[in-house]
Formats: sequence, C-alpha cells, structure tokens
Amino acid sequence: MHFSIPETEVRSGENGSTYVAYNIHVNGVLHCRVRYSQLLGLHEQIKREYGSSVVPAFPPKKIFTLTPSELEQRREQLEKYMQAVRQDPLLGASELFNSFLRKAQQETQQIPTEEADLEIHLSNGQKVKINILTSDQTEDVLEAVASKLDLPDELVGYFSLFLIREGGDGGCTFVRKLQEFELPYVSVTSLRNPEFHIVLRKSYWDSAYDSDVMDNRVGLNLLYAQTVSDIERGWILVNKDQHRQLKSLQEKGSKKEFIRLAQTLKYFGYIKFDPSITDFPEKGCHVIVSAGNNELSFHVRLPSEHVKEGSFKVTRMRCWRVTSSQVPVANGTAAPCSGGKCEVKLELAFEYLMSKDRLQWVTITSPQAIMMSICLQSMVDELMVKKSGGSIKKMLKKRHNGSLHRSDSQQAVKSPPILDSPDPNREQMVKLSTKLTSVTLRGISTSNSSSDISGNNFHGNYAFEGIGDDDL
Repeated sequence: MHFSIPETEVRSGENGSTYVAYNIHVNGVLHCRVRYSQLLGLHEQIKREYGSSVVPAFPPKKIFTLTPSELEQRREQLEKYMQAVRQDPLLGASELFNSFLRKAQQETQQIPTEEADLEIHLSNGQKVKINILTSDQTEDVLEAVASKLDLPDELVGYFSLFLIREGGDGGCTFVRKLQEFELPYVSVTSLRNPEFHIVLRKSYWDSAYDSDVMDNRVGLNLLYAQTVSDIERGWILVNKDQHRQLKSLQEKGSKKEFIRLAQTLKYFGYIKFDPSITDFPEKGCHVIVSAGNNELSFHVRLPSEHVKEGSFKVTRMRCWRVTSSQVPVANGTAAPCSGGKCEVKLELAFEYLMSKDRLQWVTITSPQAIMMSICLQSMVDELMVKKSGGSIKKMLKKRHNGSLHRSDSQQAVKSPPILDSPDPNREQMVKLSTKLTSVTLRGISTSNSSSDISGNNFHGNYAFEGIGDDDL
C-alpha cells in the first residue's frame, strides 16, 4: 500500500479556532485527515505497547507556531513515519495501527455508525446485498458475504474483497485488494462514483487449491463464475477447439469439468492489468501485464510495432520497489505541481536475474503498480509456505483472521532476510550466492522518481534465495 501525506490544509475547529490537518492518502486517494496531536497519541500508544526500540522516530513537538518551512518538514517526517510503521511486519499488522486508520477514515468522511445495505458483486455480474454496519471492517464484510452465500467458514479465507472500476466498454480495472485498515462501506461510498464496486474473488494463486473450493457447492459456483468471466473478458486465452469444448461442458452443466479444462489454458487464474509502459526490452514500450502462476507475463508492443511475449518468474526477482512522483496534469503546459493540478505517477521496478550472473532492472509505469506489487508479495507468501512444507489452508485461515504477518511466511522456512548474511549451512544456495556477492542492495537506494513508497525503499524477495543453478 502506498501511504503518503502529499498535502496539509488549515481547517476550522469546533470553537472557531483553526488547526493544520495532515491528509493521509492511500494509493493516491484521500483516506483520512488527522491532526498532529492524533498521530502523536498513536505514537505514544505504540511505544507503550511495543517498546521504544521498535517504534520509528517521530517529529518532536514545537512550542511556537510552525513556519511554512517547518510545517513542510513536519509533513515529510510524518509521511516517513506512517510509511515506516506500515512497512514494519509487527506494527503495520497491529490492531492498534489499523483501528486508528479505520476510525480516522470514518471521522474524515463523516459517516456515522449505522446499519446500511452494501452490494458485493460476483464475477458473473450478480450482486449480493448484505446488511452491515457502516463501521464494519473488511473481515466483517467478507464474513457477511460468505454467510449470505452459505460459504463454509473453512473456505472464507480462500476469497478476498477487491475494489474495482468498471469501464463503459465493459472493461474491469482492479484498483486494490481491500485491507484490514479500512471500512469497505466508507471506502466505496466516499468515492461517489458508480463505476467503483466491491467484488468477491479468490485470493490464492496456485490452482492446485481449486480442488478444496470445488468440493463445496457454493465454492464451485463462485470459482465457475470467475472462470467464465475471465474467459469472456479475454483474460484466458482460448482457441476455437477449446472454446467448442468449453461451450459443450457449459451446456451440460459440467462445472467441475469446465474448470479443469480451463486450468489447462494459458493465463488461467491471472489478473490482467490495464495497458502500461515498460522499459523492457527497450524504453517506451507499450505492455499488457498479467499476474499469475508465480510470474508477471508481458505482452509487449515495441516502438517498431513488433509484438513480443515473455514472462518474469517471481523466484528470479531479487527485489522490487514501487515509486511515485508528482507530474502536472496535461493542459498543454509543463507548469510545476506547486502551481497547478498534479497527478501521481506510479512505477513498479524489479531486479531480475536474466542469466546466471546478470541482474537487470525492469520498470513498469502504471496506475496499478501497487496492485502489481501486492500480487507479487502474495505469490511469494504462498511459495514460501509451500517450500517449507506448511499448509496453505492454515495460511489462508490466518490471512482471513487478520493474523498473518509478513514474518509468518518468512520464518516458516527459517530463511534470513535478503539483507542478512547467508546461512553457511545452506549448501544448495552457494553456487548462486557466490556469483552475486558483488551485488548489494545498497545500490538501489536512489530512484529517478521523487518519492519511494515503502519505508524500507524496497521489498526483498525471500523466494529468490531458494533458486539454484539448476533452476536457471
């Protein structure tokens, strides 16, 4: 998630006095407005709960009114603080932090706690109307949908809620997966745009787990509806013969056989992103990116109009980062952002092992860069659980219960972070690690973009350490 505080504003208090509000944005959209005193209160609570040694530095109080330059400095410091807390696997997943953001979101949007109807869309276009409280968090809403559909408790964690935008041409843009720090009702209604919906979709990547879902009637229907929708959208590649077979199975009502045939098709279970720009294999290439099967698939149109296809395996991504920059809205001028309207330019960049001894950065410029990053991380989480011999069912249950920390999947394989020294006992890693000893992560601390999203600047990939020469 991209946490930023791009602006402040002076607002009126209850007694006629004024105060400075810090506008916290998530993925470029206003999430909440908070005062310095509120963030200071959060900071003090976190310190009491987790200890001073764990908590990031917080900008100090000032006795006198801040000058404009001091106010800007505080804004930057608070932004870095929020990013650092969110990136910490312990603090960022804590109920203390998430409940603060939920309460602040509700107060900012001025939506009182009351009963309300919320429509959740299914992949086939059907809508499920549920009665909830406006203050219900993502987990509560997911459970309400599951209950309405009669989906068993043990399968709830196999699904997630996503915020999507339906285009006038029937296209579908995945904005983000709804998180534990937000209130779904508030998130979708505050956008005040009927194009935005909340959709229920499976949350895992490995199609081997489809069998768990298909053993249940409701799970089977949900997975079938998603598969049909993905085929109709063109997300799954189908030739004429395969289309004929699928249609025959559909007419017979053979849903399991339909899904099993679809599982053999290219891009089954992938999420397809809107057209974007990449610098691979050369700058200025138009690309369609799809995420699935532990890879990012590229369909690239070169400046010469030639088309190329390829994929980047997540196990060969050494690390990745998302960066943002402010760019002026095109009005025929290139005025600086401080003097006019601006928009956020997002980029996903990953360092890829092209060959046994060559790493190369690949960049994608896309408004969906953060969603791509979330997809990569969830693929890594699944891979690490699988490699450790752990149970994906337990992982999904933890994810559903809100107790899955990033460290869970990392510790499962007793694998040190990418910045730590290699474990000398892990002989299977020696060949690759010796080839990469001259490459360090310190070299990626700079960026052409103006703002790094994560407090740590990048996401180290634990799955990368499991690759050996035989995998190349």
